Amino acid sequence: MNNLRYSTQTITKTDIKAVKKVLYSDWLTQGPQTTLFENQIRKKVNSKYAVAVNSGSSALLLSCKALSLKKGDIFWTVPNTFVATTNCGLLCGAKVDFVDIDPNTWNISLKKLEEKLIKAKKKKMLPKVLIVVHLAGLPTNPKILFKLSKKYNFKIIEDASHSLGANYFSKKVGSCYWSDITVFSLHPVKIITTGEGGLCVTNKKKIYENLLLLKNNGITNNKKKFIFKNLGPWYYEQHTLGYNFRISEIQAALGVSQLKKLDSFVKKRNQIAKVYLKNLKNLPLQMQKVEKNFISTYHLFIIKLKDNKSNLHLKLFNFLRKNRIHVNLHYLPVHLHPYFKKRGFKNKNFPISENYSKNAISIPIYPHLTKKNQYKVIFLIRKFFNKNA
Repeated sequence: MNNLRYSTQTITKTDIKAVKKVLYSDWLTQGPQTTLFENQIRKKVNSKYAVAVNSGSSALLLSCKALSLKKGDIFWTVPNTFVATTNCGLLCGAKVDFVDIDPNTWNISLKKLEEKLIKAKKKKMLPKVLIVVHLAGLPTNPKILFKLSKKYNFKIIEDASHSLGANYFSKKVGSCYWSDITVFSLHPVKIITTGEGGLCVTNKKKIYENLLLLKNNGITNNKKKFIFKNLGPWYYEQHTLGYNFRISEIQAALGVSQLKKLDSFVKKRNQIAKVYLKNLKNLPLQMQKVEKNFISTYHLFIIKLKDNKSNLHLKLFNFLRKNRIHVNLHYLPVHLHPYFKKRGFKNKNFPISENYSKNAISIPIYPHLTKKNQYKVIFLIRKFFNKNA
């Protein structure tokens, strides 16, 4: 058996054919495939606008910039996330703070969020932006977040890097019904892939125009937006500082092809998750709680030890890796990285996130994971606990 990774891309012959077709075309960047991909994404998630970019990290940064997050502002997120979720706001010059996670869903604790907002209002230190992370593909309750955003006047960015294809209250994640911007990642381990890539979706025209401008070096070719007289067909204007965060036609073509399989990918991941839930339920493990009215994409399947006596977490991790199951941790809390400790964050600042990171393991889940290999993972986990009961 080859190493079983916690996640990996599922590429088919139709994907390869789509990419080859672009390679023989006249367009390798800024062409029709990018426009097609963006249009298909916005229709898929029921948003008004979509902007494809070169990575999920770029999508997060553009989202913060599009909401005018800047020096002197504050933004909040969770410690249990990839560092890109915090870097995006810090790169705008804003100050970050964290809200601990819920012990059952492992998403942001809505109770702790409200408590922190009440205290922040008294101190006049409310966040301008909240970046909420949908861990492992499970959405956070958007209705409560939206209600709090109106009461405390902050904008919401959904870091839905894990959850393209997820649903909450019969609406697609990305519909932006309860948020300002939703961000998706198209990295190879995500639900669908463009190699590297990311997406911003929104329903607000002004935000959309900001995203377009910022991803293309601050340049516009829109004649209606020109400040000076159009001097010829070659004319364009730079209106702000921006970035080259464009996605290539090669990536977009792969995205168009992959998007056709999105529903089947999510269905397969849920089927695999169901098998894990059934076969691991009698072990001393906790699984992520998926509440009624929510559909997870199961980008990750995470098991969490209920008791870490005798350093059981590390032993299980090493045991699985020794047996060629390439498990991983998602995530080491952001505030414990050296960069953030230098900024004043300390151990025990966010105890639930810290406890989670000492006990959680992401085990293999992806659409082409075979039943034989999945049951191999289950067998090994059960074997470990039989020996370490």
